[in-house]
Amino acid sequence: MIFKLTPAILLGLALRSAACADDHLHARDSHAHQHLERREYPQVPLTPPYRPLVWGDLNVIHTTDTHGWLLGHQKSSWAEPYYSGDLGDFASFVTHMKQIALHKDVDLLLIDSGDLHDGTGLSDGYPPGDVDAHESNKFIERLPYDLMTIGNHELYGYADTYDMYTNFVPHLAGRYLTSNVNITVFNSDGKPESVPVGNRYTKFTTRKGRRITSLGVIFDFTGNDVNTTVQAVGDMVKEQWFVEAIAEEPDAFVLIGHMPVSNDSWPTVINAVRAVHPLTPILIFGGHTHIRDCRQYDGRSMGIESGRYMETIGADLDAAKHNSDKVTFTRRYLDQNRVTYEYHTRTSNRTFDTFHGRSITRGLEELAARFNLSHLYGTAQQDYTLSYNPYPSNGSLVSLFIEDAVPYALAINNTRDSIPNIIIIDSWALRFDLLKGSFTKNDQLTIMPYQDSFLYIANVTSGIANQLLPAMNKPAAIQRKRDETQAIFSSHEIDDTPDSARLEEIDGRPGGGGQASFGYVTRDSCPDADNADDTLHTPLPNYDVPFYVGSNPPNVTADTPIDIVFLNFLGKEIIGILNKLQKDKTYTMHDVSSYSPTLASDILGLYAQGMWN
Repeated sequence: MIFKLTPAILLGLALRSAACADDHLHARDSHAHQHLERREYPQVPLTPPYRPLVWGDLNVIHTTDTHGWLLGHQKSSWAEPYYSGDLGDFASFVTHMKQIALHKDVDLLLIDSGDLHDGTGLSDGYPPGDVDAHESNKFIERLPYDLMTIGNHELYGYADTYDMYTNFVPHLAGRYLTSNVNITVFNSDGKPESVPVGNRYTKFTTRKGRRITSLGVIFDFTGNDVNTTVQAVGDMVKEQWFVEAIAEEPDAFVLIGHMPVSNDSWPTVINAVRAVHPLTPILIFGGHTHIRDCRQYDGRSMGIESGRYMETIGADLDAAKHNSDKVTFTRRYLDQNRVTYEYHTRTSNRTFDTFHGRSITRGLEELAARFNLSHLYGTAQQDYTLSYNPYPSNGSLVSLFIEDAVPYALAINNTRDSIPNIIIIDSWALRFDLLKGSFTKNDQLTIMPYQDSFLYIANVTSGIANQLLPAMNKPAAIQRKRDETQAIFSSHEIDDTPDSARLEEIDGRPGGGGQASFGYVTRDSCPDADNADDTLHTPLPNYDVPFYVGSNPPNVTADTPIDIVFLNFLGKEIIGILNKLQKDKTYTMHDVSSYSPTLASDILGLYAQGMWN
């Protein structure tokens, strides 16, 4: 038996691009496609894929870290149009792919690795009293997922986890897997009880009769809310239920998890399985680090990660029969747009849409209108990016935010505005670029969804205050911070120093060269690393940004008392460093006060209203 796993998929929406020229209709919805109106696209030419997908006996479509990007990437700045398919487009694509699988008489699974929350106005723009992603998740429920698991963003607030437990998980009918995550709820006797959010594991047989055993694992996360529990992966594999779950040999283990496929705990799980089944194929679908990545752990296992924010449709995984002498794997990362979808399903603008897909798109647009996500704050005259421009620079969003927007917004109706200050934030709090054009409520929530407050410590001399930021950014301190957060997003998903031969190769192949070809250029650690991307691109630049950044220091003498202003979760860290930098005063949290009622999520909207109108 030959196993092959096909595109792992992450999504995105925005600009509708030109349709692929092939007008064949291979996978029809149960309704007549020809009755759907032709969709109008902006004239944004996109490079199509340069080769068909490789189908096998067992194929998998994978999504991860979608973070509410269900209406996708709606800006025209490059490379956003390449991620311009919405969840309705994806649903139509899945419908076509399922029917192609039937035509080929092979299996096709749809899998997700967590983090549905925190990312756009669709998930975070809800009115007071509602729960994050409750409404947007209703649209994800309408897709035929075979397996899903939990992410850390489903665990930051108990209300979010409980909403998943009560309203979302039941739709998966036992296939929402949380092998090492529990929630405390009241049982039938009215007593608190810790239970799995989903199922520990599942066993099922595919349409073609292949026996699958699956688990759903999250990394050793410690930032979960009270009344939720995350068990360490090393402890999980010692549990009796785990031993029983893997005792019987399936045709393949399909392991999913919100855990990076590189430099994390997947080997712990693999080794536990290998101790019992040394030859059974193991197929792993990870997440969390927002990158395109692949790792082959041994000759009969492979793990892939499919990016973020509904940008990537990624991964063909192929595995030969587990008792053969040789097992081979492949994967593919696809850009998430209609050109890609139509190319691989051999449809056109006229034949691609399904009624099911279109209804999802319409429902999402209605939700966006209900949340007033198009509310306009102002118009940006240029792009401000997190990593495509150096920091500091005029094109850096981090520079704009900490040097201009935060000082402007915090000065509004603030009695301490006349007192010099330095403002310190965590640069990773900014989650996406601010792109040219309309700056709306949705953009505001996409870039800074967190409602963190600003605190301050008064009367610290400027000479001491100016030493804070360098001390916080010392390599040892940053490494500790990265170890704590388990969110190392600087990665090989973007190659910012391509060799000239590679660029010449790209320029000489279909779609190579020019601004419109900008996009992901992936080099992962699996075989054939230069050919994992489905569409050829010229790599975008990628610049490092300090973990912590600060506003411009005030022009005062070293002995002038100033305010140190910071995001609320930095208080203990700043106090600890202050007490190391000087001995005149021992600072405690009693020295910390609220600086402004303005929240971090309000900053850019206030700045745009004041400066971009």
